[in-house]
Amino acid sequence: METPEVEKCRTGSSGQPDEIDSILEKYRGRKDALIPALYDIQKVMNYLPESAAVKVAEALEVPVSKVYGVATFYTLFSVKPRGKHIIRVCESAPCHVLGAMNVVKELERELGIKVGETTKDGRFTLELTSCLGTCGVAPAIMIDDVVYGNLTADKIPHILSEYR
Repeated sequence: METPEVEKCRTGSSGQPDEIDSILEKYRGRKDALIPALYDIQKVMNYLPESAAVKVAEALEVPVSKVYGVATFYTLFSVKPRGKHIIRVCESAPCHVLGAMNVVKELERELGIKVGETTKDGRFTLELTSCLGTCGVAPAIMIDDVVYGNLTADKIPHILSEYR
């Protein structure tokens, strides 16, 4: 009997048959395309389930252990289900010094979760990241692909309202 994640990988997150296979077709046999393949799959599924790692390994002709190693090494990849919107809080030195932890506390309060968790409705996942490369506007967060800088705790409710 298949687990729900294996079935999800087979049918794709939108229910389209062979969604993952069609993504992998453009990378088939290309060992150098591991990161782009994982990125494209995560973009569709919002995380990288074990079943997807197996399919990637087969398509790219690399060991599953290598796929899993890359998927767990880079912080922008996740092997756990995540929310629709990923909130990444920069914890680099400039962000930390300029109040990133106050931003984290406000995000946790507003969302009712701690760092590393996903809201019960599946809308938000809160994560820390080592650097967003936006030190000039520290402290900063990134929601999906949008960066918000020069943050204070009082700006968080308004920012979140754009995603609710």
